[in-house]
Amino acid sequence: MNPIKILIVTKFFYPEITPRAFRAYELAREFSNQGHKVEVLTTKRDFNYSDLEEACGFKVKATVNNEPREIQGQGFKRVLRYALLYLFQIPYSFLIFYFKKALLQEQSQYDMLISIAYPFPVHFGTALALKKNKTLTKLWIADCGDPFVGSQHGRLPYPFYYKWIEKWFCKKVDYITVPIKEAIPAYPKKYQYKIKVIPQGFNFSEIAPNYIPGKNKVPTFAYAGNLSPGLRDPRLLLDVLIALNIDFKFIVYTRNKGFLESYKTELKDKLEFRDYVPRSVLLKELGQMDFLLNLENKGDTQQPSKLIDYALLERPVLSIKPFNVDKNKVVEFLKGDYNNSLEVSNVEQYNIINVVAKFLEIFEE
Repeated sequence: MNPIKILIVTKFFYPEITPRAFRAYELAREFSNQGHKVEVLTTKRDFNYSDLEEACGFKVKATVNNEPREIQGQGFKRVLRYALLYLFQIPYSFLIFYFKKALLQEQSQYDMLISIAYPFPVHFGTALALKKNKTLTKLWIADCGDPFVGSQHGRLPYPFYYKWIEKWFCKKVDYITVPIKEAIPAYPKKYQYKIKVIPQGFNFSEIAPNYIPGKNKVPTFAYAGNLSPGLRDPRLLLDVLIALNIDFKFIVYTRNKGFLESYKTELKDKLEFRDYVPRSVLLKELGQMDFLLNLENKGDTQQPSKLIDYALLERPVLSIKPFNVDKNKVVEFLKGDYNNSLEVSNVEQYNIINVVAKFLEIFEE
């Protein structure tokens, strides 16, 4: 097809280490690699994009104001912070107006605009901007990593008025893209005809298995990502590991380790916490593990994108339910029996070349 002009609208972008940042970056890079003119509109950050723009061929406009910082502190402040986020999506709701303002300052006209959530206020700001400037783009696609109202990460159902906001947004957008077909029922039934399934995409040439058998002196495994009490919560697993008379090394890459500190005292060198590292570094380190850990979500409408990396690294995956840990399965893995490893099917669908092709198919419809 002839080259088209594409605008990607996202809060998170390179060099941030989040699934949405990876999503936006990989799309921008591959669209540009295929000859399309790509611009990225994102939030302000202390990073010089000159070298990246020259290397990848797209333009980055990091001009959108960031949301205010969350209220810090414990006790009442913690309750207030949670209430504001739960009831009004504060501080992320400020992004509605910041992205709207930035989009209305755009002088160009685009063939395709892809807005990326999390957080959903990026979509809402885009909707308001397009209401005022209907010529900004010929096609608007809202890419959703997780559902909004139907998200299964929350501890409580969202307030009823969130459904009104979601239906308003779904009415305005041309298409909605979700990573797995199981996510479709989480959206308003009236607008499900707009939904296309396009999974997370990665550059396969940058991910290579690097496991060296026998290198690890004891069974060594790892988890990388967010952790939180009551959601992605490894405490029951850690209780099981404490009770086992088996040597191992469990490495956790996370910034949410505070509620697990007592386990470090108990497990000592068997448990190691590491901060996030650049994705290229992380993949090399994960590739050296005997197996990798997946903490399953509560429902089936969301799937961790890390499973794709795990599959490409060709490492066995111990997938467990955080609140119903199968002790026998854990023991099997620690003893080198990976017959119950989670299998990721049809890996080629995650190749960024195929992912971009699916977006271009939507444009040509």
